[in-house]
Amino acid sequence: MRQVIVAGNWKMNASKEAVSTLVMGILSGMADVESKVVVCAPYPYLSQVEALITHSQLHLGAQDLNTNASGAFTGEVSANMVKDFGAEHVIVGHSERRSLYGETDEIVAEKVQVALDNGLTPLFCIGELLEERESGNTELVVSRQIQAVIDRVGIEAFKNIIVAYEPVWAIGTGVTATPQQAQDTHAFIRSMLAENDADIAQSTPILYGGSMNPTNAKELIGCEDIDGGLIGGASLKAEDFLQICKAG
Repeated sequence: MRQVIVAGNWKMNASKEAVSTLVMGILSGMADVESKVVVCAPYPYLSQVEALITHSQLHLGAQDLNTNASGAFTGEVSANMVKDFGAEHVIVGHSERRSLYGETDEIVAEKVQVALDNGLTPLFCIGELLEERESGNTELVVSRQIQAVIDRVGIEAFKNIIVAYEPVWAIGTGVTATPQQAQDTHAFIRSMLAENDADIAQSTPILYGGSMNPTNAKELIGCEDIDGGLIGGASLKAEDFLQICKAG
């Protein structure tokens, strides 16, 4: 049975005071949380979060990485830097990285490989735009995105990858895919993995990343192939985030 995983993506939202308040608020309510909980902080706050969650059940993640180990890449952060501050996870291929910064399927696949090579667990994001869904191309888009990673690292690597399906039209819009829409796409993703290895397909966590909140989390996570959530806005409020964490 797959463990429920809830990962908070704070995006570019933080301050020292806000981070301290948020993390302490989350920690105060973790006693009865059975889900695996990850918080993905902006780079400057990784050290602060690392210190705050020491000896707790929270796991630390970063929001991106550069594929190079070091060098003249001003403003970039490498996998070994991320790991040096206690991060175990890293978000790769988020829709905002794809749309705003031009990351291709091939770049995302390379980042997945670099994360794995450095002992980090990628939260590998896939998902379609509104026009792609409306034109009936959801499966075509997500299969292309997954295949790029399979081609790069092989199906065995999915033993150490967390997939996050994020319908781009449901991110930050307040619009959420219905549980049936989300389940259908998650089931398709798992079936695609199963074409390569049935056992790995069954063990790979697939999170839903489209405006999950305390109101809809239980119904979404209750779907057969939805194993948790990659949470944006709701992860910035300790009480809301904890309700989602307890939904599993």
